[in-house]
Amino acid sequence: MYQKECFVFQKDKSVLAKVRNYGEQDFQALIEVQKESFPPPFSSDLWWRKEQLISHIEHYPEGAFCVEVNNEIVGSMTALLINFDPLYPKHTWKEATGNGYINNHNPEGKTLYIVDIGIKPAFRQLDLGKLLMQSAYERVVHDKLDRVLGGGRMPGYDRHSDQLSPKQYIDKVLAGELRDPVITFLMRCGRMPVCLIADYLEDEESHNYGLLMEWKNPFQQTEKEDPDN
Repeated sequence: MYQKECFVFQKDKSVLAKVRNYGEQDFQALIEVQKESFPPPFSSDLWWRKEQLISHIEHYPEGAFCVEVNNEIVGSMTALLINFDPLYPKHTWKEATGNGYINNHNPEGKTLYIVDIGIKPAFRQLDLGKLLMQSAYERVVHDKLDRVLGGGRMPGYDRHSDQLSPKQYIDKVLAGELRDPVITFLMRCGRMPVCLIADYLEDEESHNYGLLMEWKNPFQQTEKEDPDN
């Protein structure tokens, strides 16, 4: 199981944070994180339910992370292992995550797929999202996996949709001309774009689009598939 402590900073003030795997005793706190992290117009149907959280720790407890500050759970991240074919990257969130239950977790999979990551708004200045993402990278390196992968919401797109196509919006975000709350965060975490996916997730602000993004394990050499073979 995974556990670490480190200092994070709010301006010049140090704050002790703890990242660990979550368990059944944490479920109510995790549901509260979901409610605060994803307020309307994000669909409340996508907030974690107890039966989904039970499934997470049954199928892949190593991919169930939470972060505590002053003994309060203020953020979480869930992942599973999948097989990923870079030649056919497009999929939906439901397909990749078993509709949030991760019952399609493949113990032999070489890709760590991020199901979700959320931080309570009052704690977002502490860079706890980066801390959780770093924990995913550490899991990938420790287990000699190929990559971290996941679809990023693009909630800033709604403000620009009357002027820009989804691709034009993402191009501007990647170029640093626009800032998106999620995509820019993932870029700061070292994630790289793979492809834009329509109908990735029911998400009004993103117009149901998601940007698939990855972080490749720099210590793990993988053979590139030859499409002609």
